[in-house]
Amino acid sequence: MKWTFVIQQKLKAALLLGGIMLVVVVSTILTRNNIEGIDKSFSSIYQDRLMPAIDIVYLSENLYNKRLLVEKHLLSDEGLSPAQLEVQLQKHNYKIDSLISVFSQTHMVDEESKSLIAFRQRVHEYSDIEQEVLRFSESGNKKAGQQLFEEKGGATFQRTIVRLNELTQIQSVIGQELVKESHTCVARSNNISTLQISLAVVIGLMVLGLIQSAKIIKPDRQPFNLN
Repeated sequence: MKWTFVIQQKLKAALLLGGIMLVVVVSTILTRNNIEGIDKSFSSIYQDRLMPAIDIVYLSENLYNKRLLVEKHLLSDEGLSPAQLEVQLQKHNYKIDSLISVFSQTHMVDEESKSLIAFRQRVHEYSDIEQEVLRFSESGNKKAGQQLFEEKGGATFQRTIVRLNELTQIQSVIGQELVKESHTCVARSNNISTLQISLAVVIGLMVLGLIQSAKIIKPDRQPFNLN
């Protein structure tokens, strides 16, 4: 019977359309999650990788400036006095502590946290050596201060820079991973977009099929006579 056939066709079409709608909803949710993932990755690249990388540059600058100040003080009689030198060193120490504090508030992996803690310890060790050098200088024994500065101070300074370089390398590795993750999210979004376009084509073909079926299956017309 034609009406039974029509009902079956409509039921099939409804089930198929329902399935397509479900796929569309799921793909839309996945697309939204991918967009959020891309946004999160780029935000992390800026806040947790780019800005700390800039902080590392300033940390390195302050460390080298401190060493140059002490070296100039020890090698030249025209340099700063011990009191003036201490004031300048404290300014650099304050900047270094502030930069480390800002750095520690960013999102860090375990290796990065350990490296930052070790770097902070080396910074404090080097600052203690600077204070010893200042005490030698204040007592008029610059030669002993210079020996301490060049030997123990030099070794501690190098260990400090090594820790700083470790942080730089970690920043680079994690940044590359975030970029790779962003590319993966973009590729996944492209695949979902392709699926959605395919579904749109399928829906269009289904609509055309239904229209064609409606033209073929026409309702029976009861003949009537005019009296």
